[in-house]
Amino acid sequence: MASQKYDVVLLDIEGTTTPISFVHDVLFPYVTNNLKQFIESRWDDPSVQAHVQALAEQAAADIAAGTDGCVAINLDDNTEAVQRQVLENIEWQMRADRKVGALKALQGYMWRFGYERGELQGVMFADAVDAVRMWSRAGRRVFIYSSGSVEAQKLIFGFSDHGNLLEYVEGHYDTRVGAKVDASSYTAIVRDIGVCPDRVLFVSDSIRELEAADKAGLQTILSVRPGNAPVGEHTFSTSSDFTQIPL
Repeated sequence: MASQKYDVVLLDIEGTTTPISFVHDVLFPYVTNNLKQFIESRWDDPSVQAHVQALAEQAAADIAAGTDGCVAINLDDNTEAVQRQVLENIEWQMRADRKVGALKALQGYMWRFGYERGELQGVMFADAVDAVRMWSRAGRRVFIYSSGSVEAQKLIFGFSDHGNLLEYVEGHYDTRVGAKVDASSYTAIVRDIGVCPDRVLFVSDSIRELEAADKAGLQTILSVRPGNAPVGEHTFSTSSDFTQIPL
């Protein structure tokens, strides 16, 4: 458990506040099942074009880096060809479970339509919801740090099966601040929040993320949830019920 008092709680989402199955069995299939119709029907929408531009720039960077399997997007081709390239690029990235910003941003944009139409609803572990409320009442500041885009994070919490929980979350961070396995990312987050690292408690299901946070001086707890990937030997405190984490 937390080794000392903390003022800030920094939470992962997938495998921590939310079942991994929701992300992989609900959110990702929603994108793949609706991608072609969504892209083609909204092709002239400026927001969609902005996402296409970002995907093309990411594809160019991947090709320059020699990324295996990358699908190029040539924006000078005709509309039908570009659409096909965009679809193939997104499908390739999703098969590889990539965490790049351009992909995550488009996914979040698509999910918003699903949430607003009632086709999607964020799934939260009940104890995580109770804990977030508990921390808020106790004066602890709650932030989210996930590989999913800030937009996607807010949708899960804003359209959750426990109602709108955004009032309990002070801020959100995604991989634009840095990779979750890099200690410098946690240093940047702590600096942005304006607290000392040892006053922040980070909860995640990933050993590598906890190691990075620990290196940056944060307190850490490993989230143990049904469906999470097995972890090897480690020295981190664990929790399967966040309401039992001492204040």
